[in-house]
Amino acid sequence: MLQVRNGEAELLGVLFDRYQAPLYNFYTKMTQDRALSEDLVQDVFLRILRYRQTYRPGTAFRTWMYQIARNARLDHVRKVRPEAPLLAEPAAPAPADSAQQKQEAQLLQRALMQLPEDKREILILSRFQELKYEEIARLMGCEVGAVKVRVHRALQQLRETFRQLERNATSKQSDRSGGSLPSSRTWQ
Repeated sequence: MLQVRNGEAELLGVLFDRYQAPLYNFYTKMTQDRALSEDLVQDVFLRILRYRQTYRPGTAFRTWMYQIARNARLDHVRKVRPEAPLLAEPAAPAPADSAQQKQEAQLLQRALMQLPEDKREILILSRFQELKYEEIARLMGCEVGAVKVRVHRALQQLRETFRQLERNATSKQSDRSGGSLPSSRTWQ
């Protein structure tokens, strides 16, 4: 990034190759919209190029990039929120070994999308993007302890939402089959 900052803009391609997939995954988990996610990734790299002079040597590039990514998403939400919902077509779930795993993955994704944006974002950054709590703290402008508490609370709410969705799905299947089904795995 220092070389890009110092005028070697062609090296932005190296950063793009390294970080486009994690950014795309971040956006698809936040928005459930593939096309929007692709657009936002492009916007992030345009902003990186445009604002390259704001990058400070010694700061973690990934943290700086995710701050730009968060801002790009929030700018998009501000533009479209009055006109359209943030959710679009669901992204395809990852291949699963069994029908039950696939169903649980779908329920988990639905539960994640039902969380408030701030809780969904902190879980995606910590669990799916694998940012360290220190990086998230810098990104969000808070203490590491606050990040730990927020992640814990978000996980609790995700667990409760997942269990509720699981109960509803089991109840609907039971109603259709006329009997009760064995309960599936629950979060512990």
